Amino acid sequence: MDDLTISIVAYHNGEMIINAIESIEQYTDKNLKKRIFVIDNGGTPEEFSDILDKYPDMEYRNPGKNIGFGSGHNLTLPLLDSQYHAIVNPDIMLIEDSFSKLLDFMKRERVRMCIPKIVDENGNLQYSCRNEVTLCDMAVRRLPGRVFDQRRKRHTLQDHDYKTPFPVPFAQGSFLVMETKLLKCVNGFDERYFMYMEDADLCKKVSEITPIIYCPETSVVHKWEKGSHKNMRLFWIHLESMIRYYKKWGLKLR
Repeated sequence: MDDLTISIVAYHNGEMIINAIESIEQYTDKNLKKRIFVIDNGGTPEEFSDILDKYPDMEYRNPGKNIGFGSGHNLTLPLLDSQYHAIVNPDIMLIEDSFSKLLDFMKRERVRMCIPKIVDENGNLQYSCRNEVTLCDMAVRRLPGRVFDQRRKRHTLQDHDYKTPFPVPFAQGSFLVMETKLLKCVNGFDERYFMYMEDADLCKKVSEITPIIYCPETSVVHKWEKGSHKNMRLFWIHLESMIRYYKKWGLKLR
């Protein structure tokens, strides 16, 4: 059994993923038995041939088309034989041995799912811990100006002390670590979400079993771009996912 498995879903961002994997290999303790799965939703094996040859603990899967974020990660579910599993975005970079620190934290504090401190390339905190999604929160995120700043801060738990652990209703899905048996217990991601809200849905399912905890003991870098704010096609996908989420879990206005 592996100590840790890691899944990363690719979509025409091979160079970014290679950089992420290089950082994982550079900083992760060599005594930690791990396996990295790359699920390629839009490229070819040739793009990853060099790094596949370089790292024997990496496996490549190509579904032949873009099956979406959650479905891509779910491809690994039958293959996982590990104590813990990490869901990692392509635009993540490690700057220290985050996995060892997170696993130590989870074992010590008896935590079954956690999210680390996530920062941008300049070391500024990204507020990736959030309250459960409401219709009001989704609306004010897109409105210009500072009128709704207090509401935005409430949604991203900015009133919490990010120097100490705390429970998180909704952990943004760029970097999540959880017990593999817990991920299998909730059947991974709901594949009805092609993109967006699948992380909120996963957190909702997990929260019915065990708290999700923020861990301040390690930081990872996230080169985050809000694609749906710039692209109308992605906006409509986001809207469709929101409707699906509220149909499943019930509409919360505020």
